[in-house]
Amino acid sequence: MILTGCASAAQLQTLSVFQNLDPAQLSALVPFTYSQRYQSGEIIMNEGANIAPKLYGLISGLLEIKKTSPTTGKEAVIRLITGGDLFAASSIFGDSVAPATVLCLAPCQVLTIEREGLLKAIAHNTEISLNILYFYNQRLQQLHNTIQGLVAEKPVIRLVKLIQYYESCYGTYPSKDGNILNIPLTYDQISRSVGVSYEECVRLFKQLNGAVHYQRGGKIIIQDWQQLTKL
Repeated sequence: MILTGCASAAQLQTLSVFQNLDPAQLSALVPFTYSQRYQSGEIIMNEGANIAPKLYGLISGLLEIKKTSPTTGKEAVIRLITGGDLFAASSIFGDSVAPATVLCLAPCQVLTIEREGLLKAIAHNTEISLNILYFYNQRLQQLHNTIQGLVAEKPVIRLVKLIQYYESCYGTYPSKDGNILNIPLTYDQISRSVGVSYEECVRLFKQLNGAVHYQRGGKIIIQDWQQLTKL
């Protein structure tokens, strides 16, 4: 990890909660920010460890959020996040204990804001707090719907719901073969997200042949949305 100093107002604007605020509104936060760079494979925080009371946001890169089952010891991938997203909400609103392990899957730039500075900024601009509340409410709704499906449905439906979740969060881009998820998902990450073995995950994609295609490296190509939603 390399500490690169205070973040700029422009960097603050890359976070989804601040995108509709102008630099003048964000300038009060700058002295309370830190920008840090991490290499691929570095762990930003370990589940259960004490962490500083800050707001954590990803400026660029790709993070894997994972938790370990206290009963089985198995790791489950909770979600992947890309630039603009927040993580470790409990550090600012809860007990300052890391709720999950956060691993860099690519070179990452992370921005943090000290709680004291954030509260001062909120006192002068309530729009900041509304943006944060809206972000977490939206994320909780998405996670609730996804978890409900992952618990109640058969594996192939859990896989479909996982793909739909990442599409709703991060979108797709068009290609000649179909729409490709903006976030890569490997067989290993998917299997740990939907609670199946690696081998079964491969078989599930074969069941979705014609609707979804998996390419090496985690590229998910959605070929037929209509067929996918009918499952």
